[in-house]
Amino acid sequence: MARSKKSKLYNLIFIVIIALLLIPQTRQPIQVFINKGIALFVKPSVIKSSERKVLSSYDWTLKNMSNNTYDFKSAEGKVIVINFWATWCPPCIAEMPSLEKLYQHYKSNDDVVFLFVSNEDKEKLYEFTIHNNYSFEVYQSLTKYPKDFNVSSIPRTFIINRKGEIVIDKSGAADWNSERVINTIDEQLKVF
Repeated sequence: MARSKKSKLYNLIFIVIIALLLIPQTRQPIQVFINKGIALFVKPSVIKSSERKVLSSYDWTLKNMSNNTYDFKSAEGKVIVINFWATWCPPCIAEMPSLEKLYQHYKSNDDVVFLFVSNEDKEKLYEFTIHNNYSFEVYQSLTKYPKDFNVSSIPRTFIINRKGEIVIDKSGAADWNSERVINTIDEQLKVF
């Protein structure tokens, strides 16, 4: 009898969770919460030196929310953090606080460039960053990004060293303000 009550309780909890995931107003917050939990444990891994791809081109033009253009060629010789994301993407939303902290850590360093790239409507992007108190610049592509990025899902984040090598290539939510990432960027700043 006790087993039957327990079983019914588990079934009820399962049905409530499924119902919450089906309701649009509760789906995204639950997915973001789950992805934040996952991101706490996922630390981006560094690609071995012998396996790193070198960017074949810096030919890419972007614009920020003020419609100022940014030539990716100006980032050549610097450490670059590129994050492809969207405001509707739960894993993207989940990792944004750690990316903001990483940005804050390096924002005064002219040798580190952050590019947060989205193809969404400018007003939506602006509202999202203001609502969440994010201080990083958001960009939209004016031309096709270099083929080396090959972005087929988001979030997708790359860290590129001064030599143009892709040091980190991570799809999905992660903790970007981790000791591993900071140490990696700091090491790449010493090289060249």
